[in-house]
Amino acid sequence: MPNRLILPLLIVLASACGSGLIGQQGPAACTVSRVSDGDTFRCRDGRKVRLTGIDGPELEQQPFGLASREALLRLLPPGISVRLETDVAPLDQYGRVLAYAWIGDTLINEVMLRNGWAVLYTVPPNIKYVERLARAQKEARANHAGLWSEGGFDCPPSQFRRNHCLSRP
Repeated sequence: MPNRLILPLLIVLASACGSGLIGQQGPAACTVSRVSDGDTFRCRDGRKVRLTGIDGPELEQQPFGLASREALLRLLPPGISVRLETDVAPLDQYGRVLAYAWIGDTLINEVMLRNGWAVLYTVPPNIKYVERLARAQKEARANHAGLWSEGGFDCPPSQFRRNHCLSRP
């Protein structure tokens, strides 16, 4: 009796793995079509990608919102190919791919933090590179890079989105 259950179970698991529902299936290729802001971009195939572990200022958070978008655009100009690596949870509540973006050995998420154009933003269970990303932010703060050149945010992007700031444009 147990042997009759094994084959159907293996078929279900194989199809789930093939669809990307279980675990990381290795980096997926993406050709960037446009950058939305400092932590989000689109692939030519229509996927919307949210960079895991970072939070860029909202475009309305001036002067840093546009600067953060421009920084990501310099790293990911339209037409460039990147590898996307997902963590435990591959999608967010909005259906965006949550990913670490790689160009060669360069982790774009880390570069955005190190250059001071995003802040660390972890949402468990997606914490694969949390120590690495935290070091990059610490380095940016110590070097007064990007947004840290003026002391950082009065209101972090996550709080800004929730209208938890004292003033909002």
